[in-house]
Amino acid sequence: MDKARAWLEKIHALEFDRTVKIMNVCGGHERSITQAGLRGALPMWIELVPGPGCPVCVCPEEDVYQAIQLALVDRVILVAFGDMLRVPVNVKKGEVRSLAEAQAAGADVRPIASPLDARRIALENPDRAVVFFAAGFETTTAPVAAMLAEMTLPSPASGTAEGSLRSSGVPAGVPLAGGGAGGEGKRIDNLSILLSGRLTWPAVAMLLDSGSPGFDALVAPGHVSTVMGPEEWRFVVDRHEIPAAVSGFAPESLLASFYSVLRQLKSGECFLDNCYREVAHPGGNPTGRRLLDQTLDIVDANWRGIGIIPRSGYALKPAFAKHDARLLFADHADPGRRRAGEMPPGCDCAQVVLGKIYPNQCRIYGRACTPRNPVGPCMVSDEGACRIWWAGGVRVAADA
Repeated sequence: MDKARAWLEKIHALEFDRTVKIMNVCGGHERSITQAGLRGALPMWIELVPGPGCPVCVCPEEDVYQAIQLALVDRVILVAFGDMLRVPVNVKKGEVRSLAEAQAAGADVRPIASPLDARRIALENPDRAVVFFAAGFETTTAPVAAMLAEMTLPSPASGTAEGSLRSSGVPAGVPLAGGGAGGEGKRIDNLSILLSGRLTWPAVAMLLDSGSPGFDALVAPGHVSTVMGPEEWRFVVDRHEIPAAVSGFAPESLLASFYSVLRQLKSGECFLDNCYREVAHPGGNPTGRRLLDQTLDIVDANWRGIGIIPRSGYALKPAFAKHDARLLFADHADPGRRRAGEMPPGCDCAQVVLGKIYPNQCRIYGRACTPRNPVGPCMVSDEGACRIWWAGGVRVAADA
């Protein structure tokens, strides 16, 4: 806390005659900021803007719908990270609108905490098809790539993919290990992946290229930088001349990054600062990046409520087609479904994700939409800004 207090004192010693907006991209950063009460501790002229760092929030509605139908119609064992189970889709009243509701209707839907849990379930159920609905950014997609590479090998060559990723520096908080039941190196033919992986930086690039990004400086995500390398964010400085700093998740790291970008604004000299050097190293995680390149292609991808962002998504390479759920099962998308792909009526999650409004400025925040009954995906996930703000004590809409 002494370090955090020292950084706060340095920030308060700075003087600006205007409001400075700093976007924090990562949902984990937003959670740390809220839990530590940093907004209330900073000068009034600083605004911290939550950015597009919630993979559950931007997962395409059609992918969630496909997962629901695979569980209900194809009767697969559908596994997904826990946050995905409550994400609603736009369907007629009375129809199943989430994986949790599909589970309640009798579908075999199982929440997991790790890709290795998916592998374990597939090994324990060799006579059933298991589909892993994998939504996430680079940090969680890298372990999915590791699992995909490992389960297609006839035998382990140089240790497990888990061991390779861990030894190369994937943070302990990343859901890689967990619930292992052996099987390293075994071919697993009954496990396929419905991949909804996204890259973080293209959404920020889209905002910057729009000409009205809505922020003056950027705090880049630490765990993504751990996998991909801090230099992935250099374009913010080089192309747009906006100060940027990579941050960890402790208050002192976040405050150090805020001070760095504020000093850059003050001096007029922009650069990419790494305030998470103990974990985020130049070049990132070589093993994780190699596995991503080996198993996945980068493609144009849809972000819920936002639209197609070029080269912002991951897809399985053709060599791994036998594990691609999109190819193995029927496409259950219904062209006749009204408003498919959009946020629910009245929901402003897309504007929250893009940093255009604050969570409590959504028209249904705290009214129709609460954690007990989430309407939009930002109120579902622990990385969603609406859910974080609610947990932090903001329980009413801004205009209430």
